Amino acid sequence: MSTIQPGGGEMKAITISRQYGSGGGEIGARLAERLNWHLIDHELVARVARVLGIPEQQAEVQDEYAKGFIARVVSLFGSTVPTAASPVVQVALPDQTDENRYQETLRHVVETSADSGRAVIVGRASQIILARRRDVLHVFIEAPLQARIAYVALRENRDAVGAQERIQLKDGDRSRYFQTVYHQNPNDPLLYDLVINTAVLSLDRAVDLICLALEDKAQTLSLPVEALGPARGLARYRGQPADIRPPAQLTDTQPSS
Repeated sequence: MSTIQPGGGEMKAITISRQYGSGGGEIGARLAERLNWHLIDHELVARVARVLGIPEQQAEVQDEYAKGFIARVVSLFGSTVPTAASPVVQVALPDQTDENRYQETLRHVVETSADSGRAVIVGRASQIILARRRDVLHVFIEAPLQARIAYVALRENRDAVGAQERIQLKDGDRSRYFQTVYHQNPNDPLLYDLVINTAVLSLDRAVDLICLALEDKAQTLSLPVEALGPARGLARYRGQPADIRPPAQLTDTQPSS
């Protein structure tokens, strides 16, 4: 599958946002493997933490809400990861992290990942940070609560009550984080190019759909923005469409006397 179109441009990244327990993280991993792209998720941050000599318990990063830890790690990301020519350096991390520095560093890491290309970025508020980039596909994975409870119970070896509590905690953290930092609702479908419900569709089928959308969006990169939208390629209606409205008593918002 080609993500480079003649006369157009190249798709650089895919962002995967998800409700907790919807399988979004697993979809991101399978997608990166199929495309042979780089997977940017919490496991990458954890590996960097281990390279930096941080105790293992501090490396248990689950998502973008563990701001203090991620900030300390990614602020050192560019200069402390060892290469073949340089040894591992133990770094003393500060106890406090400036929130503005965290946000700028997070933005830098996400944008650098996209600039480098061939990146599947899971979480990290990447759908907002990269929202203005046409060479990035934004995907949201969702599922009904009961399906998510079953997923978390199976994957994390929890009972149903514990799984639901875990989901409520993660959903609440995610919502508050986005509202506080970005003044956005992370479940807003207009943030995304593609929304997939995994209640029925398998995770592999979700990967199929994302690959199709990636190729489709690549074909639009050569078009001006004003040429995009649902009207692209369509002609006018032959006549005015009928306006069939529901009964007035079902739409009347005025209180009855």
